[in-house]
Amino acid sequence: MQRGKALSPTYSRKQSCAPFPQPSDPASGRKPMSGIARWCFRHRFIVIGGWLLLLAVLAGGVRAAGGSSFSEEYTLPGTESTQAAELLATEFDRTSGDTSTIVLHATSGKVTDPAVKADVNRMLAEVAAVPEVGAVAGPFDPKGSAQISRDGETAYATVTFTEQSQSLDTGNIEQVVDLGSKLRGDALRVEFGGKAIGELDKPSTSSSELIGILAAAIVMLFAFGSLVAMAIPLIAAVLALGSAIFAIDLLTQVMSVPGTAPIIAAFIGLGVGIDYALFIVARYRNGIRAGLSPQEATVAAMNTSGRAVIFAGGTVAVAMLGLLILGFSILSGIGLSAAIMVAFAIAVAVTLLPALFGLFGTRVLSRRQRARLKREGPSEAQASSRWARWAGFVQKRPVPLTIMATVVMVVLMIPFFSLRLGSSDAGNNPPDTTTRQAYDLLANGFGPGHNGPLQLVAKVPSPQAATDFTRLGREIGTVRGVSSVRTPPATPAATVRTMQVIPTQSPQSKQTSDLIDTLRDRVIPAHEEDGLTVYVGGQTAVHKDFASELSGKMPLFVTIVVVLGCLLLMLAFRSVLIPLTAAVMNLLSAGAGFGIVVAVFQWGWGSSALGAGPAGPVESFLPPMMLAVLFGLSMDYEVFLVSRIHEEWLHTGDNNLAVRRGQAATGQIITAVAIIMICVFTAFLFVGMRMIAEFGLGVAVAILLDALVVRTILVPAAMQLFGKWNWYLPKAIDRILPHVSVEGPVDAPTGGERAHAAPPADDRSPILIDKRGA
Repeated sequence: MQRGKALSPTYSRKQSCAPFPQPSDPASGRKPMSGIARWCFRHRFIVIGGWLLLLAVLAGGVRAAGGSSFSEEYTLPGTESTQAAELLATEFDRTSGDTSTIVLHATSGKVTDPAVKADVNRMLAEVAAVPEVGAVAGPFDPKGSAQISRDGETAYATVTFTEQSQSLDTGNIEQVVDLGSKLRGDALRVEFGGKAIGELDKPSTSSSELIGILAAAIVMLFAFGSLVAMAIPLIAAVLALGSAIFAIDLLTQVMSVPGTAPIIAAFIGLGVGIDYALFIVARYRNGIRAGLSPQEATVAAMNTSGRAVIFAGGTVAVAMLGLLILGFSILSGIGLSAAIMVAFAIAVAVTLLPALFGLFGTRVLSRRQRARLKREGPSEAQASSRWARWAGFVQKRPVPLTIMATVVMVVLMIPFFSLRLGSSDAGNNPPDTTTRQAYDLLANGFGPGHNGPLQLVAKVPSPQAATDFTRLGREIGTVRGVSSVRTPPATPAATVRTMQVIPTQSPQSKQTSDLIDTLRDRVIPAHEEDGLTVYVGGQTAVHKDFASELSGKMPLFVTIVVVLGCLLLMLAFRSVLIPLTAAVMNLLSAGAGFGIVVAVFQWGWGSSALGAGPAGPVESFLPPMMLAVLFGLSMDYEVFLVSRIHEEWLHTGDNNLAVRRGQAATGQIITAVAIIMICVFTAFLFVGMRMIAEFGLGVAVAILLDALVVRTILVPAAMQLFGKWNWYLPKAIDRILPHVSVEGPVDAPTGGERAHAAPPADDRSPILIDKRGA
């Protein structure tokens, strides 16, 4: 039998692997993690104190810098919306900032009643005196009749700030809200809309983070059966999380970082921080059970699982840094923040964990396990028999299982092909927020388009150009999809004119997006004569331009991330097929995750039940962020699975046996970390922000499919079908690539000692089955 021959006493690695080049293990005889692990173990209190000191220093730095300074600025140079904003800023300095609305609704009587009118005018005069308020246009001004609904029950005032929302003092925004709120009573509702007001509506994420931590604690307690073993990964993750958050706060002082960046980074940090610590703790526990001293068990854990964590974490960080390629400051801030979080998770894993092992020693085992170790002596932990049986099942049926799994993934991908990028409007905000209530009042009283008017800004160097601009306004009023056109008064000598176009549909609707294209491509060019130049701007146009610019750069971004991932896997496993297979499988997982997001949020199959409002476009930020995170995390699973298979391949030279043993040894650990990740990212759904909910659901679904379909069926089945070709690497490439060992030192088998050996110990799994019972 071929398998028996491969494991016979006459086994030769050279004979078995030819013509598939296998490098000599560069790690044999030297263990780079040993020195760090031993030092941290022996100087445990210095290491723990050093991390606490670093946390205090970072916190002090944030306080000295005056706190964080997050920015939601979109940098879209060259786009029409940016040119419109720049032209406004040069000509109308005090009225070029964000515009908010104060919506008034009479629950009895009319808003035009003399008493209500007097109170509103007095309040608006006080609002106009607030710092950073550039202009206030009330419904009872001489030209404000259009700001009163036909039934007289609803009216609104516009408040134009001197700066964009990210640059405004929060105290001034709150003062505007406080002044308007004083008019609230039984007869009058007062609500507030606009981007600046929306910044005050952002919910806290602390409860969602707590949900993720509690879920992870339950999974680890079930897996380890020890409070200490459960606590160590949590301590590591929380310390990394705190340090990284303070570092991100400092980052906001030197570059644009959006307010969503620390939220996304925190959940990524919790997930990878707990998972990386879990891998190392599991290996340390196995070392203790095998009879090693705490120090030697620490060194063994860091030289195996610790090395894999560094490689896997590095791939996640590099994938997140890929967001910088897109050239958008807001995405660069998210990517760099997430990379900082992952870097802290790695640093904590390789330094703090050895120190904690030195502190807790054998208490990582439960009392029952310690008693058995003392009573019966060391024991080898065995791979789960359940996963061993499943690995054998997959190995016997690779073709039908591959077909079925692929069909499932492709079906889930179908909605992805109708993906429409954009930006949700306040109509998707939680119903109890003032921005959502203001949106609903305006939509009911005036039409949904009043929540996102388009702003046309024109250069009019001559009287004829001004006349053309006026004629353009009349024609736009007849365009399909336009509810009304408003042209504010301007002096005859003004060289810049503005016009407000109210769409018939909501800001996030496809009809409004099409209207912008119609104005830019067909209507406006026909009137740009005699030096007249017109730009379509406003927040709705900004979001459309961002989606268009991002869509144009996505193919390059996907290509770079995929190629980089393939190169890293090729470097790790000296293979051509493994990286290519991983790239295809990662794209399948990401596509299925996007398919679910489109079905839920764009098609509306459950978005309201999740508190994310009605159907709407998928946030433009989502594709690059999800792809970066998913490719990084999928690489984690690929590294932990294939590194164990590669280790068995180096031991035996038998591909079939290596695949079966590798899957049996890692199935439980991948499932455990996937459950933790799914719990953490599912907690995004409870944050109360649509974009965060989309991200959380998409990543959670993709991780679920990646762990239960891709790593459980598709990867083992593909490696079974490819056989020894899994490990083929052309000699020319082999000579160029540096040698990197992910799985640590691997000794070649001697004689027939492995021929009848039991399956290898599950050195990366916290859920183990001992021959003598749990």
